[in-house]
Amino acid sequence: MKIVVIGGSGLIGKKLVSKLQKLGHEAVAASPSSGVNAVTGEGLAEALVGAQVVVDVTNSPSFEDAAVLEFFLESSRNLLAAEADAGVGHHIAVSIVGADRIPDSGYMRAKVAQEKLIQSAAIPYTIVRATQFFEFIETIIAQFPTDGQTVHLPPAFIQPILSEDVADALVDITLGAPVNGIIDLAGPERFRFEEIVRQFLSATHDSRQVVVDTHARYFGAALNDQLVPQGNSLIGSTRFEDWLNRSIA
Repeated sequence: MKIVVIGGSGLIGKKLVSKLQKLGHEAVAASPSSGVNAVTGEGLAEALVGAQVVVDVTNSPSFEDAAVLEFFLESSRNLLAAEADAGVGHHIAVSIVGADRIPDSGYMRAKVAQEKLIQSAAIPYTIVRATQFFEFIETIIAQFPTDGQTVHLPPAFIQPILSEDVADALVDITLGAPVNGIIDLAGPERFRFEEIVRQFLSATHDSRQVVVDTHARYFGAALNDQLVPQGNSLIGSTRFEDWLNRSIA
């Protein structure tokens, strides 16, 4: 098959393109660096000629409320229109577990708006809601409030996943039939924020301490258990501690 990966130069996109090519498919990495810009529509028509599947793994360069909403709406509108013209038979988009349960976050609201566009279009689709990636744990820690050497964390659960496991799941979904619905994808272990952050800080010899704070916000939003999947989900195989040990080594 010809499969176009929008955002193919990013963390997940590169892995997905490589895995699909090794299986003998014509996987094309499409991004602004290759002349394809979903936000402006530049290069989309040419890139989608002959494509049977499109996988959207793009992310907004800005997390500001208005900017991120505009990014996901404009890119999705342009992409879905170009897919309809090209006769694409399966649209796949990566979203976030719990996006519809965190309305206080402008980023999550933007992802939900993107999902609704996909659901209302005529193209068969699969939305893959993934949990946070292991590789972004340091970025996640950095956005929580820090008081001197103390990091304030919410009393909430997180169930992160390795990006490689996300790419593996996307291969199967890409080569399968559209589900016309949402699939949750998470790692094999569920942690309290303070557990996983304490483990990461200890392993990286970071002397900061952690404290549970009910007022701590996750990218501006209050949390309880919105970041973990509900019901049946696809589960990755890699444990956080195993990834952490390999990363440090």
